[in-house]
Amino acid sequence: MQTEARMGVVIEGGQRGLSSGRESVSVDKYQSQIGTVSQLLAGGVAGALSKTCTAPLARLTILFQVQGMHSDIATLRKASIWHEASRIINEEGFRAFWKGNLVTIAHRLPYSAVNFYAYEHYKNQFLQVIPGLQSHRENMGADACVNFLGGGLAGITAASAAYPLDLVRTRLASQTNVIYYRGIWHALQTICREEGVLGLYKGLGATLFGVGPNLAINFSVYQTLKSFWQSQRPHDSTMLVSLACGSLSGIASSTATFPLDLVRRRKQLEGAGGRARVYTTGIFGIFRHIIQTEGFCGLYRGILPEYYKVVPGVGICFMTYETLKMLLADVGAVL
Repeated sequence: MQTEARMGVVIEGGQRGLSSGRESVSVDKYQSQIGTVSQLLAGGVAGALSKTCTAPLARLTILFQVQGMHSDIATLRKASIWHEASRIINEEGFRAFWKGNLVTIAHRLPYSAVNFYAYEHYKNQFLQVIPGLQSHRENMGADACVNFLGGGLAGITAASAAYPLDLVRTRLASQTNVIYYRGIWHALQTICREEGVLGLYKGLGATLFGVGPNLAINFSVYQTLKSFWQSQRPHDSTMLVSLACGSLSGIASSTATFPLDLVRRRKQLEGAGGRARVYTTGIFGIFRHIIQTEGFCGLYRGILPEYYKVVPGVGICFMTYETLKMLLADVGAVL
């Protein structure tokens, strides 16, 4: 959505009249047969697999995002994706692209599982008590509102539940030559000892401030694009439609909320490794500091590897989630 937020799109159980009859029956059948545990498992595995496949780009994104904290302007001007990737290979080895990936998986499994499940719960149950949204499937305006609110609430729920692991992941991935944190457990212990238990939630405000709008945009754009596509080409493969619409929605949400994700990363790294604090103000003060020292473009430092990561990452997540959902539904039917 940052990238951890963008993996949270799910397929609606049952298409509207815009879809072909066969696809509607098939999707509805799988949705009805898959239980809570199976849905949590499918969502968690899909998120973990997609993050593992895109881990090198995720690490490049994090390194670019935090460059402005301890680098001079001359160094920033020379930064490029190829230069940073070459530096990692030469100085740390090829495996360093997956540095912190174990904690990424440990974070992504519960995060993605909660995210998928919470979205369905909010969309189909919680939001139905709001007047005017009960029959959202027949009203496109209400439908978009449900997807927007459901996505935002699901993102906030999942991010809050798995936040300490997200912070540890960021700190492990941001390490280069100097290894301060030796692993997940050591990082958790060190942060608690040096920064207190609340240090595990450093940057949570910026995270929730960004994750909510990110997933809200992601879900609403995805569902709108999918509905339009299926109204124009109802016989296209559901998998390909989901892949394309999910990738486009990921790009849209990334562009809209990337500055918030950048601030979140920098807040998470405040005081890491015994370094002095760089920012002494709140979220808006950090925005002002970045614009003054790095320019407006500094708010989008690392956006290119983020784009490169979003397209395959969301696609892998969609395909894995849908495949597992079908397999688990078939297994449930047999049992």
